[in-house]
Amino acid sequence: MKRPAQIAPPAPNFHRRDILKVAALASFGAALPWNHLAQAAEAPASVPVTSLDPALLARAQARAARLDQLNGLIVGLNGDIVLGEAFRGPALDRPVNVKSVSKTIVATLAGMALDRAVLSGVDQPLADIMPELVPSSADPRVRKLTVAQLLTMQAGLEPTSGPNYGRWVESPNWIAFALGRPFVTEPGERMLYSTGSYHVLGAALARASKRSLLALTRDWLADPLGIAIQPWTRDPQGFYMGGNNMALSPLALFRFGEMWRSNGLWQGSRVLSTAWIETSWQPRARSPFSGDDYGYGWFLTEARGRAVAYARGYGGQMVYVVPSLGLTVVVTSDPTRPARSGGYISDLYSILADDIIPAAEAG
Repeated sequence: MKRPAQIAPPAPNFHRRDILKVAALASFGAALPWNHLAQAAEAPASVPVTSLDPALLARAQARAARLDQLNGLIVGLNGDIVLGEAFRGPALDRPVNVKSVSKTIVATLAGMALDRAVLSGVDQPLADIMPELVPSSADPRVRKLTVAQLLTMQAGLEPTSGPNYGRWVESPNWIAFALGRPFVTEPGERMLYSTGSYHVLGAALARASKRSLLALTRDWLADPLGIAIQPWTRDPQGFYMGGNNMALSPLALFRFGEMWRSNGLWQGSRVLSTAWIETSWQPRARSPFSGDDYGYGWFLTEARGRAVAYARGYGGQMVYVVPSLGLTVVVTSDPTRPARSGGYISDLYSILADDIIPAAEAG
């Protein structure tokens, strides 16, 4: 089997009804800006930003053009694209492999499943959702793993990413392989970046809904946003890969990010509940690679004192959301080249923090 390429987060046990109580968690890290990320999406700024400083925006564009790994850049302000350029590679309306941004999409689908009562809560265990897919030889703790622990990659099982990725995708049963790994930490203790956790989550969504992950993605996300989702990698049992290898155009990624920035709305229609956005943008884990916090499918950081949520895929596929300034920024990159947190990813962050955010602040 051809090996799909890959890239690199912990969680309170929320029941669906408890998502609505997320405001009560504000004391968790209250001094940090991402703690009020979702609230900022409702009220983007005390004085709404209406333009970007042209000189700073031009500087961002020039810096992006010099990065030979960067293919496309979109900068949006309050839903309007103010900069969109394909420096190299496919045009902005052509689908590209978004790598682990797929995890953020699957996490979004999990929220939609909660909105529709397809899942009963993030504390629902695997034994309730897909008992027949848990290997009989697995550690008894596997059956108790919850949706939340998969969302935050806190299952505690040995990861399938990194050095184990090849063995995993070449195995005859990806779900059994992922759930048959030994525990290296207790469930819920810390983040172990693992695409296998999201693949299991995708299978759980398929089992709970009795539909494929592709059908769910098209029905719940792509159709409301007016974007295209093509079939992608499937495992030997036919489950679409959860957490990697989805293909979306940069413009489709922009609509996805805009929907999140707009508090779950797209062109005035509700796509995702505000409750899921609020609970997803609460810090629940910390990346062992970047040191940034992680919620449900989103990394959480700050830039110039502004809360930033971002989705990240191998090679530098990025969706940045800065609600307080009304910004949504999409970057697509060469998917065959690595992107380290201290290297190329740092270069992308610098363009956001040193050029794009100041352009909005000065606009």
